[in-house]
Amino acid sequence: MRPDDASEIRALPLFRDLREETFADLVTAGFLQRFPSGVTLIQERERADFLHIVTDGMVEMYAGTEGDETTLDLVQPLGTFILAAVLKDQVYLQSARTIEKSRIVMIPAEKVRQAMSQDAAFMTAIVMELAGGYRQAIRDLKNLKLRTGTERLANWMLGQAGEGNRVPLPCEKRVLASRLGMTPENLSRGFATLRAHGVVVSGNDIEITHRDALIRYARPDPLIDQREADTRLTLGHHPGTAEA
Repeated sequence: MRPDDASEIRALPLFRDLREETFADLVTAGFLQRFPSGVTLIQERERADFLHIVTDGMVEMYAGTEGDETTLDLVQPLGTFILAAVLKDQVYLQSARTIEKSRIVMIPAEKVRQAMSQDAAFMTAIVMELAGGYRQAIRDLKNLKLRTGTERLANWMLGQAGEGNRVPLPCEKRVLASRLGMTPENLSRGFATLRAHGVVVSGNDIEITHRDALIRYARPDPLIDQREADTRLTLGHHPGTAEA
């Protein structure tokens, strides 16, 4: 692992306050690998062997049953997965694959559990990380249950745009549709509906031409859309941990 990679990982809330010797043990046990797009990194139902840290690229968290599949999250630098399964020494509840060229640091699960038992600061950071992941899961659930697909799409655009007016698509439209709980056809209809509310789509570029109109339609709610510090990445927001 390069010193720059170790320095970036050290800055993560999960590792920021560890004793030097604890962090050194984790980094020494870990290793960095480069993966092309489309590589399955973990599969649900397999026991958790590693804590993964995305240092470059993008990873899709997904799950499936009887031929159906859905996207649960997208993890970008610097994001980790999957802490809960690692700590409980249980099987993964979701799978992960790269959706672009990615660099992944892999730290053995046993080393993570050992460090947690020996370093009180690490234990505290883990509790906060899991708490943040739980709160984000509730926000995601409220978003899914209290809004239509087009409303979810509108609020996603506003979150991605920040103070700007342009939103580059971070992934294929079918992946975005799945992440938002929509079919590709519903996503296309959603984009068409939002044209009347100040949205112009050209290929993979989205432009918000009338922000006030889009806000009136989306009705953003801070209890759903406001991201807390040090929480997991949710489709291009703040990086952190995908839990489960």
